[in-house]
Amino acid sequence: MFENAISITDIFTIKNILIYLLVINLIGFLMMWSDKRKAKKGKWRIPEQTLFIVTALGGGIGTIAGMYTFRHKTKKLKFTVGLPALVILEIVAIIYIKFFY
Repeated sequence: MFENAISITDIFTIKNILIYLLVINLIGFLMMWSDKRKAKKGKWRIPEQTLFIVTALGGGIGTIAGMYTFRHKTKKLKFTVGLPALVILEIVAIIYIKFFY
C-alpha cells in the first residue's frame, strides 16, 4: 500500500535545503525592494512583521542585503539590530541541533 511513500529524508536533502534558502532569501531581498518602492510612492506597505517572519524562516541574508542595498529601514534600530540578531540565533540553533542535540 505504501510502496511509493516518500520519507522525510527524501524531502530534506542538502539540495532541497539549499534551493529553499536561495528562494526565501530572494523573496526577502525582493520584499525590501518592493517595500522601498512603495514607500517612495506613498502606497500600501509590507508590514514590518512580515519582513521579520521572512527573516525568521531563513531569509535573513536576503532581507539584510535588501535593507542595505536599497537603504530601506536602516535608520530603525529594530531592523539594524533585530534582523542580524535573528540570523545569529538561527545559526546558533542550527549548530546546537547539529552537534549537541
